Parts: sequence; structure tokens; C-alpha cells
Amino acid sequence: MSKMTHLNSDGEANMVDISLKKETSRSALAVSQVILSEAILRAINDDNVPKGDLFAAARIAGIQAAKRCSELIPLCHPLPLTKATIKFEMSENILSISALCKTTGRTGVEMEALTAASIAALTIYDMCKGIDKGIVIKDTRLLEKTGGKSGHWISGEIGGKTIG
Repeated sequence: MSKMTHLNSDGEANMVDISLKKETSRSALAVSQVILSEAILRAINDDNVPKGDLFAAARIAGIQAAKRCSELIPLCHPLPLTKATIKFEMSENILSISALCKTTGRTGVEMEALTAASIAALTIYDMCKGIDKGIVIKDTRLLEKTGGKSGHWISGEIGGKTIG
């Protein structure tokens, strides 16, 4: 059984000591998908989302979320991000939001990328809920990470099913 790294010898939650870990260049790419209704797609295509610039708001929210991840997730280390980007890709009625975060440090940026993708998706919901509250946010996941002791990891397949 592996050791629970966020528990001390008394079983209490604590922040992992990373002071002896090697500084490396690290990156993480995460994605979240938002399923949009026809009414929302029309509003986006007509540049008629009532709350304003949908993609600018979601992009800024995602970047801000990555920068403040340690304030949102207990025991998450604050990191000096060197890059945080949010990109959007529409395929039919599915909006894919990808978040890329980079740093040079002693711990990874997976949580920052996942938080950025999640908050950007929630911002899409907030900006569009006046048109249709049935928006679905799904499949938030890590696609790739680099750096650190575990090195390069890419989402893969197990038993024919995409995982990761």
C-alpha cells in the first residue's frame, strides 16, 4: 500500500514538503467540454450573448483560476506560473476548452490546468445560463503533463477505452 503523502504520522492533513525535490520545467494540459443548446449556439454565432464577450470572459476566468489554484484547493502549493493559456474549439454543439499551464518548480501544474479548464467551463455556463440552463459540463481531465520525477505522461487507453 502506498503512503498517503498528504497525511502526517498522526493522520492529520498537511502540505507535502517539496523542498528537497528537484526544480524542473513542468507543464500540464487539461480539457473540459461544454455541451451547448441550439439557442446558445445561435447567440454565439450572432455575437448576441447577453452578458458580453463569452470567450474573453472565460479565457480571463480560466487564467485567473490557474493563478489562484492554491487558494481554492486545500494543500495545493502556490506556484509561480510562467504560462497559462486557454483555447476554445467548437465541434457541432460541443465546446472544448483546453488549458495549458507551465512553471519551473518542484511540483507539477496539473491542478492549475484542471482548475483553469473547469473555471473557464463554469464561466461559459454563467454567461449563457440566461439563454438555457441545461448546459452540461463534462469530461474534465488531464491530457498531458511533463516534468518532475514521473516525467512525461500522455492520456492513453486501457481495454479499448480512453482514460486519463
